Amino acid sequence: MEKCRLIFSGSGGQGVITAAIILAEAAVIYEGRNAIQSQSYGPEARGGATSSGIIISDSEIFFPKVNQPNVLVCLTQESYNKFHTVIRPGGLLITDTRFVQTSRKVDARPRDLPLHYTVMEKIGKPIVLNICMLGAVVGMTNLVKAESILKVLEKRIPSSFMEMNRKALDLGINMGKELAS
Repeated sequence: MEKCRLIFSGSGGQGVITAAIILAEAAVIYEGRNAIQSQSYGPEARGGATSSGIIISDSEIFFPKVNQPNVLVCLTQESYNKFHTVIRPGGLLITDTRFVQTSRKVDARPRDLPLHYTVMEKIGKPIVLNICMLGAVVGMTNLVKAESILKVLEKRIPSSFMEMNRKALDLGINMGKELAS
């Protein structure tokens, strides 16, 4: 596997940093890969701009900053406006149709997903939007196995929330696989 560089972006409270940490842990702990994760967020606790860079590789990672991601996830219009220009040509651009209008020309493979709508319709709680998004990334890229994500979730979240997170992950994976084929 060549290095895969990802940026997850959105606003504080959407869980993009948590999703990035889960992905990096799954890659390192359960799949034996190298990974780094960095984060950036505004001074607001909720609602401010936030992003997280992840690099996953089978070889050493010498530079920890994500400059041109292969995969860019934008969960808000603000994050799309900020990051759409940095995606690697031909990269995968994933947006949430409820919050993002992709009007600018971007040299990428756009995938507009009804993430928020699907989570609210099928689960009813927006708290697992980040896990649904993570599932979509996994479904489209096969970076890690779903089982590896579930193992990290089992260690990180209370067992009473596990079923809801498993369902959100499955919804995302299914959406991602549909668009990947």
